[in-house]
Order: sequence, then structure tokens, then C-alpha cells
Amino acid sequence: MDERATCGHSGGMPRVLTAPVVADLIRPTLSAQGVGPAYLRLTEALRHAIADGRLPEGSRLPSERDLPGPLGLSRTTITRAYAELRSQGYLRTRRGSGSLVQVPHVPGGRIDHLLTPSALGEGVLDLTCTAAAAPPGTSEAYQDAVEDLGAYLPGTGYYPGGLPVLREVLADRFTARGLATSPEQVIVAPGALAGVAIAARALLSRRERVLVETPTYPNAIATLEGAGARTVAHPVDHVHDDWQVTELTRALRSSGARTAYLIPDFHNPTGALMPAEQRRELGRVMRALGVVPIVDESIVDLPLDGQPVPEPLGRHVPDSVTVGSVSKSLWGGLRVGWLRVPRARAEEMAASRLKLDLGVPVLEQLVAARLLQDAPQILARQQARLREGREIVLAGLREHLPDWRVRVPRGGMALWCALPASGSTALATAARRYDVALAAGPNFAAGGGLDGWIRLPYVLSPEQLGQVAPRLALAWADVLAGRVEGGRDARGEEARRIIA
Repeated sequence: MDERATCGHSGGMPRVLTAPVVADLIRPTLSAQGVGPAYLRLTEALRHAIADGRLPEGSRLPSERDLPGPLGLSRTTITRAYAELRSQGYLRTRRGSGSLVQVPHVPGGRIDHLLTPSALGEGVLDLTCTAAAAPPGTSEAYQDAVEDLGAYLPGTGYYPGGLPVLREVLADRFTARGLATSPEQVIVAPGALAGVAIAARALLSRRERVLVETPTYPNAIATLEGAGARTVAHPVDHVHDDWQVTELTRALRSSGARTAYLIPDFHNPTGALMPAEQRRELGRVMRALGVVPIVDESIVDLPLDGQPVPEPLGRHVPDSVTVGSVSKSLWGGLRVGWLRVPRARAEEMAASRLKLDLGVPVLEQLVAARLLQDAPQILARQQARLREGREIVLAGLREHLPDWRVRVPRGGMALWCALPASGSTALATAARRYDVALAAGPNFAAGGGLDGWIRLPYVLSPEQLGQVAPRLALAWADVLAGRVEGGRDARGEEARRIIA
């Protein structure tokens, strides 16, 4: 492996949370609740912290005798609050392990059956999805948004373009990053993928060619082809963060493509980051050839090593359409995305938007606006989570699969691993024996191939991520020993699963 990092996480025993740590985590919420029985206020503060992930599932809370001091509450109050949490399903007591945090059972599961049609069972590590749990503060943002909702109830509730308050927040964020934007240039959509679909239907005619990177986001390939386009694959050298602009220019000229779908910021699945000079160079090429890029910035807010992100590619191509969402950086359950469109294309993009639906739910837009306004603090916590997850998976690969090669990405949500030999599709099949769901490399290939690569998201809990490499080592051993049957048939199953 290349550029590996280390992590001291064992992935075994439950994480022990000390009383001062827990007190610091819940004190702001506890103080904000005002009056009411102390044990109920404490119950609510702890429940919010569990739901938001600040108190991770499987971790051990301080004993009922240790927590009163740091919180300034009686032991009776702590005991009653713990009992309430147990009755609500947020806490379980295990002899010898104390009070362990858990998340209550959700009827039907926490992932829709269309996302995982094979019905992943309990204990399965789902590595088909690069999306994290909701960040701390999400519950509070919903509560605040409900208070604001009353002002919108007398209206129809239809906002196809998006709530003005959210469009203003998004316009300000673009402007702050160097891409001057007015709220009128922002269109809110139910996710970045919906934004790609809106742009594609406005820009592309049937059978028209569109250039895409390879590897790339599988659902974007399906969306572009669903709009009737033919994809032209351009390989990205992710090892050197090199978009190979000279070869890309040749591909545009030879194919006649006048649209391109690009992920310049912590590219999915490789994590590559397009350098500033290549953005300027690519901008010159696209302006000269009259190419309109659809720029996917879904992961732009997830640098992990403190490095600055270059200015938006859209700054160098005035005719570009930029899409983004809160799904990766905040929470996929919000289903809030957007397009930033050039003024000259606002009318055609609006017409395309109206063919999709009549708008994102008002409450979710209000929540997104609140979370985005607090983005610096929220994103810092999300980035810390991802850094920890990245180190756990890297350490596991070093120990259990040392011949797998991976360049440590400087941002994003996944590792893009080169296998010692082709066998990604067979590995996805073998991994199911060990309760791991994988998306094989060919799913990310715009022009075919990539069976020697596998994507490993590091978005699960630390306890789950600690099990990834040991289980994959068993599955890979089965592949190498020829113990996998029907590996090539797995592609059909994966094609029916949405790979997020």
C-alpha cells in the first residue's frame, strides 16, 4: 500500500465515554431546554446526542454514580434518565459492560428496499453507499425549522425554484468561493442527481455525445444515458490528480461532444482533486470548443487534510452548470440539492426543472438553510468522522491486505483500491458470504473495464469499519483460491442496486 496512515482503533471493545466528555457534549442542549423535570431534560439531551451520532452506537455511557458530578445533577436524576432511555430503546444494559448506547429499531430498516433490493440483513457491512449518518445538530435544525414553517402554511407550498431563503444561502456560498452568484441563478432540486438530470435534459439531444470521466459516479452514467446521451469515456489519472487535459481535448474534438460531466472536487470514486492550473487550462479549452460542463460539486465540502480547495471550475467556464447537494456533506435524508446556472440558460433550466416535479418539501429546505448557515462547525465534525474512518480502513488494509494498493485521498468519502489481480466482480460475490456488500469496479466504468479496482467507503461507524478488512481478506482468499462461483453474474445484481 502507498501513503498509509495509522489508527489505534481496535474495532473490538465498546468505546468508553467518560463523564466529563458526556457532560461537555450534552450541556448546551440541556441548558437550552429551560424549565421542566431535570430527568426529562437530561433524557432529551442524551437522546438528541444519540440520534445525532455525538454518542455513537455501541459506546458505553458513564455509570450512574460518575455522571452526577460533572453535570451538577443528583444520582436519582441520572438513574431516572437512564431508565427512560432504556424504555425508549436508546440504551441497553449488559452485565459487565454497563449502559451501552443503541439506536432504536426502525420497522422496515433504515435503508429503502430499492437501494438494497437483496434485503441486507442485520450485521451486513454495506459498502455500496458513500453517505454518512446525520451530523450533530440535525434534530435541533428540524425543531427550529418547524417553528418557521407556520409562515409558509397559508401559501400553496409549491416552490419549484426553491425557497428564497435557501437560494440566498446557496448564492452566498458560491460567491464566497469565488463564483459570483445571485439567488436567481440557483434552482433547488431533490438532490444532485436530479440536478444532473435537469441539466442533461436541457443541454442534450437524443444520441448526442457527452464526455465523462472514467471511473465516475455510476448513477450519473445511468442518468445521462437515460436522457438519451451517448457517453464518451476519458480516463483520469487519479494517482497524480491529473485530468490529462491534452488527451481530454482530443477526446472532445474527435467525438464532437459539446457537454461534459465532471467531478473535479474529491472525485467519486477516486478522491482526486483537480489542480487549480488544470481548472484554468480546462476552462480555456471548453470556452474555445463551446463545451458546457455539468460540474458535480457534491463532495466539495469534504477536504480532510486541511488543504484549500481550488476555486470552482465554473469560474473558468461562464456557461457551466454546477450541481451540488447536502446528501454527502450533511445528510441524504434531507433530499435537497441544487443547480447554479448561467443567466443566459436560466429559462431553459427552469423549464427542464418543471418537468421533474413541483419542488422540494418546504420543511426540508428550511432545515437545509439552517444547517448550511452553520456549515463551518458542522462540517468540521463531519470531516473529523471521515478522517477517523479513513484511518481505520487504511490500517486494516495494511494489516490484512498489504498487497492491495491505494493512494490516500485528501478528501471525500472512499478509498479507490487497486487489487493485485482482476477480480473485483468475483470479490463482490464472495464478500456476501462474509456479510459485506460491495460495488464492483466495473460499475464505475464509463467505457468498460476496471475489474481490478474496488471502492471502499469509510462512512460507517468505527466499530463496523474495524471489521471491513478482516472480512474482505477472507473473501479475497476465496477469490484467489477459485472458490467463487457465478462471480460474473453479480454484475446484474449490482446493476439493480443504486450505488450512492
